[in-house]
Amino acid sequence: MSTDIFRPVGEDWVPVSASLATGRRLVAMPMLALPAVAAAVVGATTSSTAVRVAATAGVVVLLVVAAVAWTWAGRNQRSWGYAEAEDDLLVTSGVLFKRLVAVPYGRMQFVDVSAGPLARRLGYATVTLHTASTETAADVPGVPTEEARRLRNRLTELGESHGAGL
Repeated sequence: MSTDIFRPVGEDWVPVSASLATGRRLVAMPMLALPAVAAAVVGATTSSTAVRVAATAGVVVLLVVAAVAWTWAGRNQRSWGYAEAEDDLLVTSGVLFKRLVAVPYGRMQFVDVSAGPLARRLGYATVTLHTASTETAADVPGVPTEEARRLRNRLTELGESHGAGL
């Protein structure tokens, strides 16, 4: 199975920060751990066999979901990348369903950089390219903070120079 359709011609992909996976895991794990602990406490403190079985099944399901979420975070982080081509920014993502978006520099209206408290602590941001069409807008999560600043400035310059002829 060839994935050449998702590779830029003559360009190298720039991967996003591994901290993106860490951030996603730090969000997901407590949301799964709290109900698992609650189910374990209920199962341990009840005298009903049916409730103990249900609580044990709940804990097992939550542990499986946690393992899947942990694995997904890493695979999803590794699927993201971008490449600065001559006329557009290429963004790829997706593990199961691959996606490649080419955003022409001349079509960019503005570039947005955002980071929540956890992302700032882990040193990454999301760079969003806005165009008139929602189909060609693109997010690049997990860009290291300094690279996000550089990319924002570079894309703004390229957008202005390529859009001047419109």
